[in-house]
Amino acid sequence: MRRNHLIAAAGICLAFIIYATLAKLAGRPTLMGHAEAYWVIVIERFSAYGLLGFILSFLLPGRVKLACAFVVAVAVGLEILQAVTPDRHPEFIDALQKAAGGTVGVLLAQTILSFLPRAPS
Repeated sequence: MRRNHLIAAAGICLAFIIYATLAKLAGRPTLMGHAEAYWVIVIERFSAYGLLGFILSFLLPGRVKLACAFVVAVAVGLEILQAVTPDRHPEFIDALQKAAGGTVGVLLAQTILSFLPRAPS
């Protein structure tokens, strides 16, 4: 049952990230309004992908490379898809921020998992 909850949480998080990345600027969710400071936007990106990486890491315990590769692929792929959307513009630094957030989330969750007792097999 726990695995189903993790899959649902990862799916919801990924759906929210996809919506926020590809939606028109007027429909994009924001924390502090559309006149946000740049550092707030960086924190939004970093934490959203960090949460996705964290959840994926619990879903794929011990598979650090796979979880990191998935998060980085999502970050780069969605950044490329922004080129198709007329009012959005892809930037390399955005993809780096997103990939870094996802990787930190994966590593944080793997660190937590390393301290948890393992179930007997």
